[in-house]
Amino acid sequence: MSFAAESDLLPRELVRLDARPATKEEAIRQAALMLISAGCARPGFEESMIRREAVANTFLGQGVAIPHGMGGDRHLINRNGIAILQVRQGVEWNPGQTARFVIAIAAQSDAHIATLRRLTRLIQDEERLAALAVTDDVRELIAALSGEPPPVADAAPADDLGEHFDWTVDYPAGLHARPASHWVETARRFAAQIRVRHGDEAADAKNLISLLQLGLRAGDPITLSAQGGDASEALVALRAAVTGLSNQEKADAAIAAQRARQAPVAGWSPAGEPATIAGVAAAPGLAIGVIHLLSNAEAAVPDHPTPLVEAAATLHEALSRTRQQLQALADDTARRLGAADAAIFKAQGELLNDTDLITLASQMMVEGHGVAWSWNQAIDRLAHRLAALGNPVLAARAADLRDVGQRVLAQIDPNLRTGSLQDLPEGPCILVGTDLSPSDTAGLDLSRVAGLATAQGGPTSHTAILARTLGLPAMVGGGTALLDLTDGAQAIVDGQAGKLYLSPSAEDLASARAWITAQARIREREAEARALPARTRDGHVVAIGANINLPDQAAFALSQGAEGVGLMRTEFLFLERGDTPTEDDQFETYRAMAAALDGKPLIIRALDIGGDKQVAHLNLPKEENPFLGVRGARLLLRRPDLLEPQLRALYRTAKAGAELSIMFPMITSVGEVLTLRAACERVRAELDAPPVPLGVMIEVPAAALRAEALARHVDFFSIGTNDLTQYALAIDRQNPVLAAEADSLHPAVLRLIQMTVAGAARHERWVGVCGGIAGDPFGAALLTGLGVDELSMTPRDIPAVKARLRGSALGDLRALAQRAVDCADAEDVRALDGDLA
Repeated sequence: MSFAAESDLLPRELVRLDARPATKEEAIRQAALMLISAGCARPGFEESMIRREAVANTFLGQGVAIPHGMGGDRHLINRNGIAILQVRQGVEWNPGQTARFVIAIAAQSDAHIATLRRLTRLIQDEERLAALAVTDDVRELIAALSGEPPPVADAAPADDLGEHFDWTVDYPAGLHARPASHWVETARRFAAQIRVRHGDEAADAKNLISLLQLGLRAGDPITLSAQGGDASEALVALRAAVTGLSNQEKADAAIAAQRARQAPVAGWSPAGEPATIAGVAAAPGLAIGVIHLLSNAEAAVPDHPTPLVEAAATLHEALSRTRQQLQALADDTARRLGAADAAIFKAQGELLNDTDLITLASQMMVEGHGVAWSWNQAIDRLAHRLAALGNPVLAARAADLRDVGQRVLAQIDPNLRTGSLQDLPEGPCILVGTDLSPSDTAGLDLSRVAGLATAQGGPTSHTAILARTLGLPAMVGGGTALLDLTDGAQAIVDGQAGKLYLSPSAEDLASARAWITAQARIREREAEARALPARTRDGHVVAIGANINLPDQAAFALSQGAEGVGLMRTEFLFLERGDTPTEDDQFETYRAMAAALDGKPLIIRALDIGGDKQVAHLNLPKEENPFLGVRGARLLLRRPDLLEPQLRALYRTAKAGAELSIMFPMITSVGEVLTLRAACERVRAELDAPPVPLGVMIEVPAAALRAEALARHVDFFSIGTNDLTQYALAIDRQNPVLAAEADSLHPAVLRLIQMTVAGAARHERWVGVCGGIAGDPFGAALLTGLGVDELSMTPRDIPAVKARLRGSALGDLRALAQRAVDCADAEDVRALDGDLA
């Protein structure tokens, strides 16, 4: 908004310097009288403003208050206006809150939003606020709220704070959301003010969107500075965080480049010359389908004002539920597609912590707008700001912001859920639209969606990354011409060439189908190999299972060569909904999973909540260190309201004829096992259900060390190498600085696995592994050599693991495993890979 336009809203006569109200009510009446005298409001508006104070706290912090009228009293407003009282000595607003700026608002529309947005910035600029609190120049206050710079002769470039260091950005993709999130998390640990400067532009290091707005690219020189009591410590930590990510960012870029270079066995080109829309190659492959246009029309978000206390609670709950959804999506994506893709959703979760976003939405709610309307406006404004910077990386982050914003909006009002992906045609289709959110891409029904073509985005966008991981042919950056296509028309998308062929001829279609058929035959031959057992050259067979969450994932797991489910994670029944599933809900899910497996082995893990998996609706106590707190079996033993319904659902499933096993997570003692076994036997007897095998997870060193004692009381072990590694090495596996060191092939971890196998063997119990290294072909070879009987993994990892084991001999694997256990560190262990190739 220009200064001229803003001055209509804030003329000089509506600014009063050095006002001296004795009380809050007097301050409100003075400001209201200014609005009434200027013709912005009618008499009686001051009473409306005072009534608002009884139901809402209009103090925003940093000495700023924004009193305004009740939503139902808008008839008292003649036109939009803002009045400012500068109260140098301050006036008590609420106990412990002193206002030095009283900014009264009269608004019929959103004309004042730019001022509120500017005010949000000012609240974070303590130095400028302090100067404005004593200025004698009305123009400075007007300029501060108009979005214009202070009225000085020459605008000085951004300054560095007291202590600083220089660094040149060496992240190949620049500063995108994932590393920026880590910078923010590090900076927020310190009280010091921390600034990142590039040229004349500076950003608050504790603000994600502020950092992203710098648009930092590889090679950009920056200065990181800090001031405050812990400034030195903050800069040391920030330097470690910033530089510590370099190797990972470079490795990720190398992997992305390798993926981009991957091409089909043979390329394809049309026989004729069909009309073509060229874009950017995003995910290789060829697909034929009818065009399904995703509607660009966003649902109108109504403005239904609610009392501020209720509005704040609604937004807080919606944000909490969305964070839970994103965490569940990150966990699920990590297990299905890998940790790198899961980080997309962790970065989205960090966007929900952005102060600008939350404050802007809160400002509009304080002014009297509805929760959904305020949130939607805040998202729209910040997304537009990012998209307008001309940086393709930041444009992709704008899409992330809209995606996460839509999730929150759906939590605020379920009627505002977008539904274009719910109306897919029955046959294969090519989704065409402006863009597709990462969460929608990750959850696509691949039986109905053959390919993607988007007007926006680039090959490094999260949607493109997920499409490649899913094996879904995709073109991005096709431009607005895509949005004018006819819904239902036939097309061919070539994700390798980055082209969409329109209305292809019969000859083109025949050629494309022949090419697709040839590729399918190659996959069929691979599928035949996947179906073969993991039998070593000397006849030893290792059972291969899949780690999945829901029944509809079983078919894909079996198609990849899974011989059953080695880990069904029941926590996703709790994470992906807003309330606790009932016994009947759980029973139907377990029965459906058993039916999908058609008699193949099914191991169901009891609820594993805690640590990195938190569920808002379970009302769990906040813990300083949840990884060392009440999680897994500890939680179940303390919450019979969770344990009892789950056990009943499981034994009802067994009674219905399903072949299943139950295992309990995070076991540390024999006492826990005995208590859980007793609970199982009681429920089984009550239901007259058949006995089922009971096993436990070996995830902590204590359980591995006591494996022989535990084996007396269980039927099997399943080793969770991810948790076992973090507890054995004392490394948080979610810490981006240390994550690379949390290697499950560390000799200490391998020795714990060896001890577990030995303890189980004394009582003739079998041992499985359902952690990450089970899906690594080399890791699977070592585990087999250590004596592990069963390996369970992400379905896509199964073919490579089976191939590795079929090409090995058990004697060689045993010798290799012993060499690995005797190594000095994980690097030496990995250096053994290839010795048996």
